Amino acid sequence: MPQPRKYGTRAEQQAAYRKRRTLSDRELLAQKGLPPLPAIPTMPGNPRWRAMIEQAHTLLSEAIDEMQNYHDDRSEQWQDSTKAEELLARVDQLQETVAQLQGVE
Repeated sequence: MPQPRKYGTRAEQQAAYRKRRTLSDRELLAQKGLPPLPAIPTMPGNPRWRAMIEQAHTLLSEAIDEMQNYHDDRSEQWQDSTKAEELLARVDQLQETVAQLQGVE
């Protein structure tokens, strides 16, 4: 027995698909803590961009803290090694990046 039609026409089916996609995209942004996109695609999404930059700042700051704690928890012998120097160089790069992000508005 064939399954009954859910939509009368192909156009109704496509409209329902677009609606589901729009709702799914909004949910995804909400889960990430980002404001929705502007209603008009040509409008700038300044609040959304600010939220994304703030999230990047938070993630980089957490990475710096974890890397510094990792370095501090190692033995003195390890802290004198080249791996420790490479880690500290990456921490310095990340700190410079965070400083540059603070200047972005």
